[in-house]
Amino acid sequence: MTGTDHPARILIVEDEDNIALALSHVLGREGWTVERVADGDAGLAAVRDLHPDLVLLDVMLPGMTGYEVCQAVRLEPELAEVKILMMTARGNAMERRKGLALGADGFIAKPFDLSDLLEQARALLSGPAEPSNA
Repeated sequence: MTGTDHPARILIVEDEDNIALALSHVLGREGWTVERVADGDAGLAAVRDLHPDLVLLDVMLPGMTGYEVCQAVRLEPELAEVKILMMTARGNAMERRKGLALGADGFIAKPFDLSDLLEQARALLSGPAEPSNA
C-alpha cells in the first residue's frame, strides 16, 4: 500500500509476455493494481493517463526505448511522483548509470529473482524518491 487509501498502481512496460505475466501475478498478489503495456510509446501514454505509483520499465522495447520513456516522464513535472524501476538483460554498470542519470529510481538486471524485485518495489512505494544503489 502507499500512503494513501488506495492500492498502489503499478504499470509494467514489458514486451516479453512471459515476464509480464509473472510480474503481474506476483505484484497482484501484493494487493496492488497492475496494468501492462508492451511497447515504449504505449508505456509513455499509459504513464500520462494512469499516473501510476510505480513503473516497471524494460530498457529494450519496440518503439521508444525504456531510457527514452524514462527521460520523457522526468521532463513532465506533473509526473514527478511516479517511481521508475528499470529492468534490463544487460545489467552492467554503464547501463545502470545511464538509467539513474535519466531519472530512474532503481535498476534491476534480468533474470531477476522475483523476491528481489518485490523488495525493490516495496521500498520504492514506501520510501523517499532517492536513487537505489543496490
